[in-house]
Amino acid sequence: MIKILIADDHLIVREGIKRIIDDSADMNVVAEASSGLEALELVWKNKYDLILLDISMPGQNGLQTLKEIKKHDKNVPVLMLSMHSEEQYAMRAIKAGASGYMTKDTASSQLVKAIRKINDGRKYISPEVADLLATDLYHEQDKEPHEYLSDREFEVLKMIAKGDSIKIIAKNLSISPKTVSTYRSRILDKLDLETNSDIIHYAIDYKLED
Repeated sequence: MIKILIADDHLIVREGIKRIIDDSADMNVVAEASSGLEALELVWKNKYDLILLDISMPGQNGLQTLKEIKKHDKNVPVLMLSMHSEEQYAMRAIKAGASGYMTKDTASSQLVKAIRKINDGRKYISPEVADLLATDLYHEQDKEPHEYLSDREFEVLKMIAKGDSIKIIAKNLSISPKTVSTYRSRILDKLDLETNSDIIHYAIDYKLED
């Protein structure tokens, strides 16, 4: 029996995932977390065969949580779930140690297959992500400027691109407005931009705004 921990801040998503998994006799959801910090507390106390981790959670996001999980137990497989297109987050997740990356809209048809594949010690990535990884190996020196941002900086960039204010970003990420302003300054510096309007146009140009 594959013992699974689900970490997602939306109850309806967790319930949907459990329904999919409950139809399979060889796997079972044994624990749930509604935040990254809650997931870490469970991982520190218990052993799981596989962790399903939402990439976008308030406070400590999925990528940060993934890195902390891997520090604690580098061998536990983690499948990242996301609403975001693969090009934006998949590479960061795989490089951070994820065993797979899946968009939530494909979970109903692919989740069980992905869990079994990862439980067998293999990776679950789509052909598109595989192509991205292969291309990245050969073109490391040709990275776009935003690919050098930290995970948190990239997250703030996307929120600014959506039009969120510093106050809203701070609330959603559970950090101070001053910290958000620091991230914004780093983003502007690294991307050689000057204003929020420049960030929005940059996100549109590189198709990072969704």
